[in-house]
Amino acid sequence: PDQRQLLSQLAEADRQWTPRAEPLANGGYRYVYKRRAGEPPLNLESIRALIANPPSFERERQAIAQLLQALQQVGVQVNLSVPHKSGAAAEWDPRARTLRIQPTVVSKGTLEFARVLNHEAIHVAQSCSNQGLGSDPLLLGLPTLLPGHLSTVLDEPIYRTAPERVRQLEREAFANQDRLTLGVQLVQAHC
Repeated sequence: PDQRQLLSQLAEADRQWTPRAEPLANGGYRYVYKRRAGEPPLNLESIRALIANPPSFERERQAIAQLLQALQQVGVQVNLSVPHKSGAAAEWDPRARTLRIQPTVVSKGTLEFARVLNHEAIHVAQSCSNQGLGSDPLLLGLPTLLPGHLSTVLDEPIYRTAPERVRQLEREAFANQDRLTLGVQLVQAHC
């Protein structure tokens, strides 16, 4: 994808995560916000602070730019296209050396896109660790404890019937996808 256009689209999508105050007929306000899975509810003080000072997602934007560059340097093509695997947010296809990210992931904003891209970069490194980029992925030996909000992700239909080897590879990627600098490090170290 065109990086400048992608980052612009992500910035637009990020607005949905900023709380807003809606005036009521009685002169008061109703506060509206969206929460991501695993995030606790916000109190009024936190909501007002986010309205006054919305998150910039600069760290996540930098991680995306670095990951896209690292993947390109090793010969991975990143496409915003529907994955072949039904229900997947993204997929790594080692034979085609292509990483496909569902276009709807962009509409979820910078943080979610960074996590998905990092998750797939971990799979790229898993392939590289097994005789190169076009190889089937192998476990890297990373921690595999899933964060609470992802504890049931492997029970979802897309993974429930997958072979145990695939489930282990997914567990390793999910357990580490929030470590946004890790994908670049792994791709550089293994590819």
